[in-house]
Amino acid sequence: KMSSSSSEEISRIQLIKNMLKLGIENGDAAAVGAVIQDHRYKQHNPQTKEGGPGLAQLFAKLSKTNPHVNIVRAFEDGDYVFAQTEYDFSTRRIGFEVFRFEGHFAVEHWDNIQPRHVPEQNPSGHSMVDGPTTPTDLNQTEQNRAFVRDFVETVFLKQQIDQLPKYIDGDELIQHSPRLIDGAAALKENLLLKTENDNTTFSIQYDKIHRVLAQGNFVLVVSEGHRQQVHTSFYDLYRVGTTAEGARCLAEHWETGMPELYRVAATFFIALILSSSLRQQSRPSHPRKVG
Repeated sequence: KMSSSSSEEISRIQLIKNMLKLGIENGDAAAVGAVIQDHRYKQHNPQTKEGGPGLAQLFAKLSKTNPHVNIVRAFEDGDYVFAQTEYDFSTRRIGFEVFRFEGHFAVEHWDNIQPRHVPEQNPSGHSMVDGPTTPTDLNQTEQNRAFVRDFVETVFLKQQIDQLPKYIDGDELIQHSPRLIDGAAALKENLLLKTENDNTTFSIQYDKIHRVLAQGNFVLVVSEGHRQQVHTSFYDLYRVGTTAEGARCLAEHWETGMPELYRVAATFFIALILSSSLRQQSRPSHPRKVG
């Protein structure tokens, strides 16, 4: 197990990367123990038991399924580390992971994971994970956080769709949602639905913003609400840019949106993978007869 002094020399982001990569792929309990203390860790993922041992046990089992983990981009905001990840168990999945730290240990965890869309590229030719990964404009973190929060509150919570041009510069928004093409027009069309009475209603309802995390020009908004009347957790990552005139605007968007019903189903999906793996390992091997 890594000592506390060596843990202090490693950044929080690297500790999380090691835990997810080495823990899941190799079943490395030391990578888990370096960042999580069992008596302090609160787990919001229903698939995982509380504490470091519960997570280490899950990772040890997952490592036997020959998984692959790719940490696409990772950021740090005060006591929070947040990352976009790609997992390959028996199927490929895209997720966001959020960890809250106290000192050198993660004490709380949230996530949102959904299947990777097929085909991998959306109509504009973007995947769910490609694009820039390194934050810039670190001195603009708070201004970018406020800008993105205002966008989500105005357009998604208050449903003021006419305010989209205040935040998006025409077709300049690069869209990584598997359902959409680039630009404000496609987003507006996706948000609005026609009712039986030929009225217009929102297809997505954001009810509450839980937190807005930011580093430089990257901002993650964690929300909950409803998509077509299904209770859903929304994780939206935005890259903030500037227009030709120098005004702040939304330049790029990545997302996952996991219905709460599917989060329960995902618990059974992981359990099925683990039980199948354990059954295969427990089968007795019979020597092949020769001749």
